Amino acid sequence: MSANLPPRVPDPSPIMRLTTAYWDSQAFLTACRLRIFDALAGEPRGAADLAGELNLDPRAAALFLNACTALGLLEKHEGLYRNSALAGVFLVSTSPAFMGNAVRYADHLYPAWGELEQALNTGQPVVPEASYLGQDPERTRAFVYGMHDRATAIGRALVGLVDLEGRKSMLDVGGGPGTYSMLLTERYPGLVSTVLELEGVAAIAREIVASHGASERVSFVVGSYRETEFPSGNDVVLMSGMFHRETEASCRRLIEKARDALLPGGLLVVSDVFTDEGGASPAFATLFGLNMLLTAPDGTVHSDAGVAEWMREAGFSELASRPFPPPMPHRVVLGTLG
Repeated sequence: MSANLPPRVPDPSPIMRLTTAYWDSQAFLTACRLRIFDALAGEPRGAADLAGELNLDPRAAALFLNACTALGLLEKHEGLYRNSALAGVFLVSTSPAFMGNAVRYADHLYPAWGELEQALNTGQPVVPEASYLGQDPERTRAFVYGMHDRATAIGRALVGLVDLEGRKSMLDVGGGPGTYSMLLTERYPGLVSTVLELEGVAAIAREIVASHGASERVSFVVGSYRETEFPSGNDVVLMSGMFHRETEASCRRLIEKARDALLPGGLLVVSDVFTDEGGASPAFATLFGLNMLLTAPDGTVHSDAGVAEWMREAGFSELASRPFPPPMPHRVVLGTLG
């Protein structure tokens, strides 16, 4: 009898969800751009009141605030709106956990995703890499501060995944805002770090490091990690968030440069968003690879298993791969020289 039953029709809900997923993200990004959450940081307010302050159409504002409420960003009671607990912690600019700079960077990338087909046709990014690495001061500042916001949470997790006890000198290659260096040198007294970074990024990173009182522990060397010789004599080389911009051949060269910059027994730490072996999971990592395709000439995503094998072939041992605690999608690969 079962052979005569009609085939089961799959639930089309996932397709419909993907069809309109950008509705959610654009509503959220627009709310951040309008500083809705700062405007609601005090007492609950009505739609007309907010519309007047933010120069919005009152009818449109009511529709928008209701949508933000449905998304869990706001709460509504008796016609008045206030921030949800989530928004209050992460989306109000005076909060110590403010993520707005990271959100702003994502907002800048939103138009690029509309050009995905072009990138797939050409294999080239649709966002010039130089525009956010020094060429465009405003975009570079947003990028560096956005990286700092993200790196603060990621770095606190990284501190719990690596043991740098007794190590004195670290080279932070392509260290961006210097956030990881600040957190690791704070955790391990006696450890100092040198950040190798491009001039436009380093100028902003120095501001961030100075504002945290870490300038004595964290210094900068200006240069391109692809071209500049790495300073030698390090106990640790950290390469975080770099490999997704590089081909396999380039990653292998960077691993060899790190090896040559380490003392015997030195530790190489490679942290990034990595896929599982085979490259087709997890979903975030695969989509992150597309984001890098859109924004960097060699943008991609690698597997942590592949990186570990490249390190082994370069002479590293005691190899280990560790996931960051959820919901962070990152992993760290560790290897000891000799």
